[in-house]
Amino acid sequence: MNLRDLKYLVALADHKHFGRAAEASFASQPTLSTQIKKLEEELGVQIFERQPRAVLLTATGEAIVARARAVLREVDAMRELARGARDPEAGSLRLGMFPTLGPYLLPHVIPALRERFPKLELLLIEEKTEDLQAQLERGELDAVVLALPAGSDSLSVAELFDEPFLLALPRERATEFPGPIEIGDLRNREVLLLEEGHCMRAHALSLCKLGGGTERGGFRATSLETLRQMVAANVGLTLLPKLAVMPPVANNDNVVLRPFQDPAPSRQLGLLWRKSDARETLMHGLAELIRQRGIRALAASPDPEIDRGRPYGPA
Repeated sequence: MNLRDLKYLVALADHKHFGRAAEASFASQPTLSTQIKKLEEELGVQIFERQPRAVLLTATGEAIVARARAVLREVDAMRELARGARDPEAGSLRLGMFPTLGPYLLPHVIPALRERFPKLELLLIEEKTEDLQAQLERGELDAVVLALPAGSDSLSVAELFDEPFLLALPRERATEFPGPIEIGDLRNREVLLLEEGHCMRAHALSLCKLGGGTERGGFRATSLETLRQMVAANVGLTLLPKLAVMPPVANNDNVVLRPFQDPAPSRQLGLLWRKSDARETLMHGLAELIRQRGIRALAASPDPEIDRGRPYGPA
């Protein structure tokens, strides 16, 4: 048994297909298949149930793969410990964000991050919240930015900042909401929401229920941009996080944005990483940089149009 075989084992468990697992492992299919078979013979148990069109883990295999993942994580942690001792701010860092945040926060963060950590190679991954946390715990990501509360006992969390929500409505309906919004103004209103799996959907649903609103039936968007365009087309109302309407995002003149009265509904963001990661100092430095840039972006709001109740967009 060696680390290469454990990597083959995990790859096959992830892909459930010998060909795809071999491709992901940069190995030939016969090589991967032979090594998996040898590993089963060495352990004296069947790890995989081989079917004509699928590969399934046995009950024992599930437990073995979980241990293999833990071993590989520890090996990665050893390498990171050595790398961190040589140069804590060098190497690569795999950072994950969810789709309703990444495109709007990163333009404010990346220039400062490159200046602060010039030797750090940043690899950005965009996935839904549930997938990000799972990948972080499996060691496939080094850190993730999520909406709190999130995490587990194996993860460290650094709070970043609160991002307020705005009500987006078609220009034709601007007179229905002449000023800052109260939660109760959503009563008996139908709101356009994202599809299942987005944490933004959960926040919006919670806010709708609190204000007495409901989800618009027969429609679920796959992105904030789809929601924005549907509002511009006078399909309905929606909620948008504030960073999603800040430059360099191009806004639409047919979309009017209204702030909520204090205390405004918001989502709290945090940076999460594994407690076993040796780069604790780097993670706190990254969290502080994201915190400062996020707060600055929200404070430097070019939204007098929002506050005055006029359409927000290019002149």
